[in-house]
Amino acid sequence: MTNTVSHTGTESWRRLGIFLESIKFQHSVFALPFAILAAFLSASGWPDWALLAWVVLAMVGMRTFGMAANRLIDAEIDARNPRTATRAIPVGTISRAAMAAYMFAAGLIFGIATSQLDPVTWRLAPIPLAVMIGYPYLKRFTWLAHFGMGAVYLIVPPAVSLALTGSMPFGFVLIGLGSMAWVAGFDVLYATADFKIDREQGLHSIPAKFGIPAALVASRVLHVVAVMLLAFAGIVFGAGALYFVGVAAAAVLLTYEQSLVSASGLSKLDMAFFTMNGVIALVFGTFVVIGEVI
Repeated sequence: MTNTVSHTGTESWRRLGIFLESIKFQHSVFALPFAILAAFLSASGWPDWALLAWVVLAMVGMRTFGMAANRLIDAEIDARNPRTATRAIPVGTISRAAMAAYMFAAGLIFGIATSQLDPVTWRLAPIPLAVMIGYPYLKRFTWLAHFGMGAVYLIVPPAVSLALTGSMPFGFVLIGLGSMAWVAGFDVLYATADFKIDREQGLHSIPAKFGIPAALVASRVLHVVAVMLLAFAGIVFGAGALYFVGVAAAAVLLTYEQSLVSASGLSKLDMAFFTMNGVIALVFGTFVVIGEVI
């Protein structure tokens, strides 16, 4: 009996590990800094630690829900793409039912977390979940799908302000718009890896529609816009010098990220997408938080 229970427990942990790997759980670092810096900005210093913990839990729950929905909705598309055919559902290491169960659990965690914040957060909670479910479908209809992913990050800073204060000053909207431009820009960059297979499958993206050279220009323009919006937000907030040092650091890192990819060389795409975006978010968030604290 003991061995059976032990085996069941081990198997459950193994399946959870497969799920977390399939949704790249570690990449929650992309979004968390924007939620945390928004919390410090809304408090003009140290936020309430309990409320911050609920914000972080809500953020992780929302992203986990969205990634699970993406894997579930795109399972057939992933199976036809050599780059994604080894994902968990196509190869059968996790079933659709299990993915849906994990998605439901993540949504439940998100709901519980938002219920502990300002009441307006709970009332608006279905909106980000709907955006998360809707995003995977966009590439079936429009090359503007990248902005669907960006919309998820647009929501985060204003939502954190609402969650902690019940208000949404314009500066948080600007940071949200900057986040959206930043994320849409790197999503365009990442989509260059699939532009041929997207065309074959009738899927839509900026690279598939306009080609890689035009897509790289679009990505760079979006990143310039992101930096400008983040700087403008700092002016609106009357932020200190460290905020603008963070913006400048993000601009330098985004420039380096863009230098890793060219129309004739996509070999460093994973480094540009996975490594650099986590670094950029952490660096910018760290400068903003330290600036608010001191």
